[in-house]
Amino acid sequence: MTRTTQSVGPVAWHGLPADEAADRLAASFTDGLADDQVASRRAAHGENRITPRPGRSPLLRFALQFVQPLVLVLLVASLVTMLLGEWVDASVIFGVTLINALIGFIQEGRAESALAALARSVISEVTVLRGGSKRRLSSTELVPGDVVLLTAGDKVPADLRLFHTRELQAMEAALTGESTAVAKQDEALPHDTLLAERSNMAYAGTVMISGQGSGVVVATGDHTETGRISRLIAEAPDMRTPLTRKMAAFSNWLLLAIGLLALLTFAVGIWRGESVFAMFMAAVALAVGAIPEGLPAAVTITLAIGVSRMARRRAIIRKLPAVETLGSTTTICSDKTGTLTENQMTVREIYAGGVRLVVSGSGYSPAGRIGDGAAIDGALRECLLAGVLCNDAGLGKSSRSWEVVGDPTEGALLVVARKAGLDERTLQKMFRRLDEIPFDSARQYMATLHDIEGVRLAYFKGALEQLLARSITMLDRKGQATALRREEIEQVARSMAAEGLRVLAVARLVSPSLEALDAKSPDRGLQFIGLVGMVDPPRPKAISAVRTCHSAGITVKMITGDHAVTALSIARQLGITRSGEAALSGRELAALADDELHAAVARVNVFARVDPAQKLRLVRALQSNGEVVAMTGDGVNDAPALKQADIGIAMGLGGTEVAKEAADMVLTDDDFATIEAAIEEGRGVYDNLVKFITWTLPTNFGEGLVIVAAVIAGATLPITPLQILWINMTTAVFLGLMLAFEPIEHGVMHRPPRPPSRQILDAALLWRIVLLGVLLLAGSFGLFLVELAQGHPLAEARTVAVNVFVVVQAMYLFNCRSLKFSALHIGLFSNPAVWYGVLVMAVLQALLTYWPVMNRLFATAPIGGPEWLEILAVGTLAYLIVGVEKHWRNLRADLLRKRPRAGSR
Repeated sequence: MTRTTQSVGPVAWHGLPADEAADRLAASFTDGLADDQVASRRAAHGENRITPRPGRSPLLRFALQFVQPLVLVLLVASLVTMLLGEWVDASVIFGVTLINALIGFIQEGRAESALAALARSVISEVTVLRGGSKRRLSSTELVPGDVVLLTAGDKVPADLRLFHTRELQAMEAALTGESTAVAKQDEALPHDTLLAERSNMAYAGTVMISGQGSGVVVATGDHTETGRISRLIAEAPDMRTPLTRKMAAFSNWLLLAIGLLALLTFAVGIWRGESVFAMFMAAVALAVGAIPEGLPAAVTITLAIGVSRMARRRAIIRKLPAVETLGSTTTICSDKTGTLTENQMTVREIYAGGVRLVVSGSGYSPAGRIGDGAAIDGALRECLLAGVLCNDAGLGKSSRSWEVVGDPTEGALLVVARKAGLDERTLQKMFRRLDEIPFDSARQYMATLHDIEGVRLAYFKGALEQLLARSITMLDRKGQATALRREEIEQVARSMAAEGLRVLAVARLVSPSLEALDAKSPDRGLQFIGLVGMVDPPRPKAISAVRTCHSAGITVKMITGDHAVTALSIARQLGITRSGEAALSGRELAALADDELHAAVARVNVFARVDPAQKLRLVRALQSNGEVVAMTGDGVNDAPALKQADIGIAMGLGGTEVAKEAADMVLTDDDFATIEAAIEEGRGVYDNLVKFITWTLPTNFGEGLVIVAAVIAGATLPITPLQILWINMTTAVFLGLMLAFEPIEHGVMHRPPRPPSRQILDAALLWRIVLLGVLLLAGSFGLFLVELAQGHPLAEARTVAVNVFVVVQAMYLFNCRSLKFSALHIGLFSNPAVWYGVLVMAVLQALLTYWPVMNRLFATAPIGGPEWLEILAVGTLAYLIVGVEKHWRNLRADLLRKRPRAGSR
């Protein structure tokens, strides 16, 4: 029969019979495509690879790093200092600008590499049927209509409609989030079947773990499910972190304020009759004083210190601003498998001989026991023996941990047998396998035949409905055949399933003369042995981590490709959701309009059977509700949502390269508890950034205030622009930056997240800027005028004013070590870096004041003991006044919190 090629559009291939799918593609299951067909289709569809998305040129990306308000502030500062002839200072400021631009350039480049990693993930070697013969080709050469032959271990090269399967199973967690192996078959499915349940399809990038199969290529390259995810990644915008948004707003305000003050100063001076040159120099001094040159460097270094601290707690930061974003997080959307759970199937319960037993222990370690020291005999021993002999997995111990080779479900059966003292290797040698019926998705069971002490025994394991229907008796507690209690068995199975356990049934057939097993005509005279309930258990640390997140005001939501019953059970154990709360399935989610989804994400904490596009939609819905979202993931299917989230968190051990490249942070241990630790570090980092800003802005304002006051008063400038640069650059490095080393304050995880709308420059900081600015004005300008009135030279008077600024900043530094507590409360020596910085600053000021070279460069002069006493008195007074103000503010805040609300009793 001659076939014609039809359009390869958005067809529901899983809903078509295999023959009809072949007809649409003009494909032959027996011969494959002819060479001329391949050539024409490659011309029409191109290579089977993900198309790289065009990005901005490296030069343009680098240039755009400078078009930011805060960077412009620095460039202006560099230009001003260059005009003053201070090339060294100009070079230092520009160097800081360049470093910040380079960091942004590298970050943007890494984000774009996610698409390249995705393209690499689906390129492999593949066996293809062409012209009636088998050929081994690169997966890039495939075209729609090609017939692909699959075996265990193969990576699927394109989207396939399967037309033949034999015990074929696939691991699809990277695409669907399904935590267990998926059995494949070739029958047509309903058109509305979810992606994770399309058992007659094999998707690009997934891996076959057992069996054999054949499929016809229905989609290649960008048209595959993986290609669709690539488009979602490309379309997801690069999210701006709360810090970058706030710093941009703050920088715009700063630019405007400095510009207006400089113009005002220049205009007032000209109006008073001063020379244009003198007023230009005064405006320059004001601008240099008001610009916090050390702020970008402080932000970068503080974040870098946070990165180092997080690395020690097993969280690797790929994008620097992500450190602070963690501290702003209000919602964590976490995958279930491997992050909240162990990713190791574990037997939790056994029902055998009419008795239900709880199994202790977790994961693949054989530590634990069955029941309360139950005797391993009768039906229980037969149940364990069946699990060991009807099994193709292996269990071994590496240098680090216990590992399962093969199906995780079968591995769990070996582990529980070890807990009872039954070694699978010994048993498998004693009771040699004579024949087998491999697991098949249509049969839904596996069977093996053995000779046990001269008796032929066949052990069956699989779906309850299949084995129970074939059973006529059951084993009692002592291992004797008794009447089958069908209703009791079904009730126990339902109870286990309601607890989120995966239920597996085991049975046996005793037949002294049985020589072989016949899958086509199975015997119906089975003896039912028991039920095994297993689950991928929650990580113990994750339970306490979820509790800590809740106390910190952070909502935890589970978004998984697994079944709703399993997801809800694990969520309840973790404390993510309470009894009675429901999960929202992918099918239900798809039916919701956007406004309905926004309401749903606010109240629902468990989302099950969710596909990649829906994960992305969930993240966007949360963000539209004003949430700062952290999203975890490990598979290709998670990458778009990881990129869209405010902070994407990938798994380092089990995660794909695509997920890691799309993420901002990678967990080296795949443990949810590490996220909680990283959030704690992120809050500490933000606290330290706010401490630095609280320290630097009042001093910059004070310098500008001194210049403005001098111009209005018609007095000589108390400090020169070059002296202002000295103050700003040295104190920022040796005083302000020491705040980056402050340890995390106690109780940081017992307060709610910062509202995303809260600005850095709030009322409290504005008040502190004014208070300290006035103190600096009074202290420096006052002592400057006193020195001049006592007949001291101008250089000495300016040296006193410069030292007032530095001493007040050093004393004020101790006030800023905590915005709530005193330095005595948090420990005078809990941050040794502060003391080292003060010591270095004292040496530098001594050199500025007494070294002739510095005197000539900065127009300073030596001063005597009385002047130092006056300077120290001003610094001490400023420290005490700010300390009293902080204590009063905190006392007032405590009273407001304790005040009863209106209408309460």
